[in-house]
Amino acid sequence: MRLRTLFPLFALLLLLGCRPTAAAKAPWSPSARSADPSPTLMPWPPLPPTPTFLPAQTPTVTPTPSPTPTPTPSRVTFLFVGNIVPARCVRAAADQRGDDRYIYAEVAPLIRQADYAFALLNSALTSQVPPTGCMRTFLLVGDPAHAATMAWAGFDAVNVATNHIKNGGDGAFLDTLEALRGAGLAVLGGGRNVDEALQPLVLTFGGVRYAFVALNEIEERSFAGQDTPGAAPLTEANLQKAMQAARAQADVVVALPHWGPEYHATPLYEQRRWARRFVEAGADVVVGNHSHVVQGMTILDNVPVFYSLGNFVFDQSWSLETQQGAMLELTFEGRRLVAYRFIPVHTDGDGTVHLAPPDEAQAILQRIWAASPPLATPTWEAGS
Repeated sequence: MRLRTLFPLFALLLLLGCRPTAAAKAPWSPSARSADPSPTLMPWPPLPPTPTFLPAQTPTVTPTPSPTPTPTPSRVTFLFVGNIVPARCVRAAADQRGDDRYIYAEVAPLIRQADYAFALLNSALTSQVPPTGCMRTFLLVGDPAHAATMAWAGFDAVNVATNHIKNGGDGAFLDTLEALRGAGLAVLGGGRNVDEALQPLVLTFGGVRYAFVALNEIEERSFAGQDTPGAAPLTEANLQKAMQAARAQADVVVALPHWGPEYHATPLYEQRRWARRFVEAGADVVVGNHSHVVQGMTILDNVPVFYSLGNFVFDQSWSLETQQGAMLELTFEGRRLVAYRFIPVHTDGDGTVHLAPPDEAQAILQRIWAASPPLATPTWEAGS
C-alpha cells in the first residue's frame, strides 16, 4: 500500500531528471529589472494621425462686381420773367441818364444765379423808328443798345414771340434780331420766316436735352409768314409742328405761349384750352405771359401751367397790379422738375425793377393763389 503511493512520485522525479539541464537563472535584482525595455504607452482612444502641412496655395478669388451706382441727376435752374418793354417812358428815362443798366441793377444778381435765364421782349429794338418819348402810344420801340444791357443783366436768351415785337415793321423786327444776336443772346419764338420762328431752342445740361418752344396768339400783324419775318403764330397746326420738333430733339419740353386778354388775373377759357393742347402735345411745363398782371397757375395731368408772370420792365405805373410781377425759377434734376419758386417784383415808372418788400411780395403771391386751384403754398423770396 505504501509502495503504490510512492511509485507515482518516483516516476515524476525520474521524468524530471531526464530533461536537459536548464541554464542557471540569475537572481532578481532591481538593476536587472531596469534593463528590461520600457513599455510603449498608447493613448486611448487612439489619436488621429498628425496632419502633414503642405505649403498653402493662394486661393483664386473671383471678384464680385460692385453694382454700378446710379448717378445723381445734374441740377439745372431756368429763370423766366414777365414783359420787358424798354420803350416810351422807360426809354426816355434811360436816354436822360445815358445808361439803362439801372433798370436791372437790383435783380441782376438773381438773374445771373440761374443756369439759364430767359427774357421776354415785347417791343422792337430799332433805330429805324424815332423814340416816342414818354407818351401814351402803342408804338413800342426801344434802343438796340438795350440788347447788350439784357446780356449784362444775366439773360441768356430772348423770347420774341410777343405782340409788339414787329412795331415798326419788318425792318424793325430784323433790326431786333440783329441786335439780340449781336449781344450774344439766343433768340426763340421768331425768325425770318415762320419755319425759322417755330424752331425750338434746345439746350443740354448734364446730358439731358431741354427744348423751349415759344408761340404768340396775339396780334396777327406780329406773325411771321412763309416769306415774311415775325413771331411764331400760335395755331393748332403750328403748335403740333413745333411740339413734334421739340419732342424729337429733347428729353424735356417747356412751352412758352403769349396768350389771353390783358389785365385779367384769372386765366380765361381760351388760355385754359391752349394749355390743355400743349400738355396733350407733350409739354412738361407751360410758362405763359401777356396779361400785364400776374395770373394763376394750375396742374394738368401732372404738368404745371403758369399762366402769366405780369410785367417786368414797363412804364404802366397807372395801377399797382401792372407794376407788380414775378420772376419764376424752375429747378430740374435730370428730366424731373423738382422745385419752382416765384420771386415777386415791383417795377417803377422808369422801368427800375425791385425785389418786392415782404408785405407786397405776400400780396402778389396771394393774387396768384386766388386765381389758382388749391395747391401747396408757393415758395418765394422777398427783398430785404
